[in-house]
Amino acid sequence: MSDSLARSREGSKAGRQQRPRVSMDIADIPTYAIGDVHGRLDLLQKAEEAIVRDAEHIPGTKLIVMLGDYIDRGPQSAHVISHIMDPAPEGFERICLAGNHEIVMLDYIDGWASYDDWMTMGAAELLRSYGLDPDHLPLVFRSGAQLDAFIRQSLPHTHIDFIRSLPIMLDTPNVAFVHAGIDPRVPLEEQADDDLAFIRQRFLESPLPLPKLIVHGHTPGDQPDVQPMRLNLDTRAFRSGRLSVARFWQGQVYLFST
Repeated sequence: MSDSLARSREGSKAGRQQRPRVSMDIADIPTYAIGDVHGRLDLLQKAEEAIVRDAEHIPGTKLIVMLGDYIDRGPQSAHVISHIMDPAPEGFERICLAGNHEIVMLDYIDGWASYDDWMTMGAAELLRSYGLDPDHLPLVFRSGAQLDAFIRQSLPHTHIDFIRSLPIMLDTPNVAFVHAGIDPRVPLEEQADDDLAFIRQRFLESPLPLPKLIVHGHTPGDQPDVQPMRLNLDTRAFRSGRLSVARFWQGQVYLFST
């Protein structure tokens, strides 16, 4: 992360509204968590097809939990947002959490992050998915302010409003679903949005015990990272073609990938 983007994050914290947190008991609800999608609608559709097949003989309503980072890097950010705004597959409910890429997109929309810093997040692919040319646009507009105003006006307000509405955490009695992780020094109910969406080393390298199983993405790996009290499902879908899923039901966890 660039120094200027880090500074913009510090400044934007004060301006952001705290995101909602969802609490529910999933003990009797088969729950499927999906890792970072990053503009790969094709993989998300394959993952949902696999989830539907897996749940075919499981009675009752099922739940899909999306762990954030739907946009940037892959070719179909706009299409992924449209897809998750639509109803979940029949027989399923869906909860979509906010990832750091969604938050930085809004920071750009709200004037906290610069165009150049936003581009370092892989946002050029996002713009192309909305029919905008990130290579040509800076040549058309004489000033950065004109460029920013055009982009902010061109992105669909329905998508922006949807991204603004995304919760930051799903908390259940035995599992917490977040995008990046938690600060192990802070009680779960007092976690800062910025940590839930951006944290890495203070979470991944902490020797402190975690309060419950933390299911997250954000830190990419070749395979799901299975630890005693945390599970990372970010498997670089935009590059690897592997979008990972975890099913939680009857006290057991079952992993599969596209």
